[in-house]
Amino acid sequence: MAYRYATERVDHSDLASGFVLRSAPGFTAFPVRLASETFQRALALRGGDEPAVLWDPCCGKGYLSTVLGLVHRDRIAAVVASDIDDASLEIARANLALLTARGLAARAAEQREKAARFAKPGYADAAAAADRLAARLAADGGDLPHTVAHADVFDPSALERAAAGFAPDVVVTDVPYGERVQWQGASGTGLPGMLTSLARVLPERGVIAIGVRGRKFPPVPGVPARKFRVGTRSMGLFRVADVRAAGAAGAAGPAD
Repeated sequence: MAYRYATERVDHSDLASGFVLRSAPGFTAFPVRLASETFQRALALRGGDEPAVLWDPCCGKGYLSTVLGLVHRDRIAAVVASDIDDASLEIARANLALLTARGLAARAAEQREKAARFAKPGYADAAAAADRLAARLAADGGDLPHTVAHADVFDPSALERAAAGFAPDVVVTDVPYGERVQWQGASGTGLPGMLTSLARVLPERGVIAIGVRGRKFPPVPGVPARKFRVGTRSMGLFRVADVRAAGAAGAAGPAD
């Protein structure tokens, strides 16, 4: 696939999982360039010039939403991150805190203390990376408002509570897959159920961008998708208006 927006190869090593941003065994990272491309495609599909309120409703450790907040601070007004797994959310809160000068300063200090204690240059390198990210964040608009909440992506009421006060309009998420990360929730209805739940909470002009593992993005009956693939990930972008229209048509049943 030819990139439309993230056309330049940029050194994103400061954003590597487990360096400044925290990681944990069993959690997957998301390619930074693909994240940027997906967000910019979603923003273009949404339309308008105003910054987006970004939401990752399957946030895991919060890597994807934190990366996008740091890379596109000037185009994002706020970030919402939610997940059903409380252990994941502990890491997500620590990562989303890096969207503030205070959080990055604390992370830099932590890494410098480790560098002095263990005499390992990698910790000093991570501290320097946190300083660079702090300078970038300040230049692009400063602290980014955010919230991290417990919510089942298949439960619209829980999603409404998670997003309360933020009004998200662009979703970018990487859904659970494989044996390392599994779907959880009250009603495991997969992508169609996820889209339906999110469409009940998002505005009509909103956009939902979802990443899955595999060479082809699975079809969602009745809902048009803009699809593209990079490497082992396939992305599908959906307009909330289209999801709602498909739901209304399904509820009406076949014509006589």
